[in-house]
Amino acid sequence: MASGLAARRELPLAARFALSAEFVIAALGKTTGWSGQKAYMESHGMRMVGPLLGAALVIEAVGTACLVTGFKAREAAAIMCVYLGIVSVELHDFWNLTGMAAGTNETHFFKNLGMMGGLLMIVAYGPGRWSVGRPVG
Repeated sequence: MASGLAARRELPLAARFALSAEFVIAALGKTTGWSGQKAYMESHGMRMVGPLLGAALVIEAVGTACLVTGFKAREAAAIMCVYLGIVSVELHDFWNLTGMAAGTNETHFFKNLGMMGGLLMIVAYGPGRWSVGRPVG
């Protein structure tokens, strides 16, 4: 019983790492492929893409650091959840597409929805035992 309880205490840390993986990939994609990301956003009719892309990079990078460390994880998860909802509706609008593009964007949309669920769990229950700034005891 005790070993099972110990394992459950580490699960929130594992969940935070798993959620963070996608945001790390997204942030790297923005830093290495800024012009491609910009063009994709513009193709969806978005304006002021430069500042929006910069804000997205900050949300992804700082939010990931908060999720991984557990520091201010609830606040970061809330911001990332709202951000991901906006991204999903604006950039993965599969209902406006056909063919392979519709299928790919539907997959991204529902993947993001699942990630939003995980982020909301952090908002509701906190980052768990293994987090920076957690009171000892």
